[in-house]
Amino acid sequence: MSTTHLTRPLVTSLIEDAVTAPSMHNAQPWKFVARTDTGVIELHGDPSRGMPREDPNHRALHLGCGAALFGLRVAAAHRALHPVVQLLPSLADPWHLADVRFDGPDDADSELDTLHPALARRHTSRFPFTEEEIPSEVIDELRAAALLEGCRLVVPGAWHTDTVMDLVHASELFEAADEAVRAEIAAWTRTGAAGEGPATEGIPSYAFGPRQYDVTAPVRDFGAPGRVPGRVSARFEKRPQIALLGTLADTPKEWLKAGQAMQRVLLQATLDGLATSLMSQPLEWPELRSGARDPGSTIGFVHMVIRLGYGPQGQTTPRRPVSEVLTFA
Repeated sequence: MSTTHLTRPLVTSLIEDAVTAPSMHNAQPWKFVARTDTGVIELHGDPSRGMPREDPNHRALHLGCGAALFGLRVAAAHRALHPVVQLLPSLADPWHLADVRFDGPDDADSELDTLHPALARRHTSRFPFTEEEIPSEVIDELRAAALLEGCRLVVPGAWHTDTVMDLVHASELFEAADEAVRAEIAAWTRTGAAGEGPATEGIPSYAFGPRQYDVTAPVRDFGAPGRVPGRVSARFEKRPQIALLGTLADTPKEWLKAGQAMQRVLLQATLDGLATSLMSQPLEWPELRSGARDPGSTIGFVHMVIRLGYGPQGQTTPRRPVSEVLTFA
């Protein structure tokens, strides 16, 4: 188990895979440092890309960074490397989220290579899904994926699905009444208008999906009225098929675990032919978040609501160049 020589081309290719991960509003709140002398890649969170109003505790930021960390592990397995991860390695620096070495045992994360094709294929879909029920064996596979990362994935029954959707609808009313939240969302949308941020980040208008035709959609509507002329409307599924991802505790380390589990579930779902989207809206409001927890489950805290189904896969959203998120030391 000798130290892996981290060449610049190798590290660059690993990070190219890692940054395909989802993040809140596609803010991509991660930074990587490659220590070529010790064979370590450090993952750091970037608080300047956080959401002070929607994510004041940086839980969603940690989830996104955890998803990128899992993508790095998948990329390493694909290249026959053997990653070993240490979460929160520095007590003095809470934004130093993880260290990844590549000198683990030969079977370290080797099974993750099967997920590698899904890294480029996984996209958030804000489009309607069909009413086709997901087979139980597929759901069981997704539950197992979450368990392998130390998390729980719970598929709520009909009554609790309705409860969660009521919370989604309530969160939209909260957003509509909060000018700071609306401004934060607008800052991360890209419609081609003058004065918007870089095109390499945020949610582009082609990924907004259609407006809901008759009732509130199960996805966040990034298209404020008048910003995207000619946007079509569509009916979404009557009762979305959702899963709740959570952990027993609610700490930064658990958030990083949940981010890795989230990405593992999303990649497995992609391989299984499912389309997915993330529904964090009700979890961004303390007065709503507790209601998302299924009282009959072993989850202490819900970190993400995942919408699953059959339908359009969604389109690729932009990513910042690796040169902006990676430094060599």
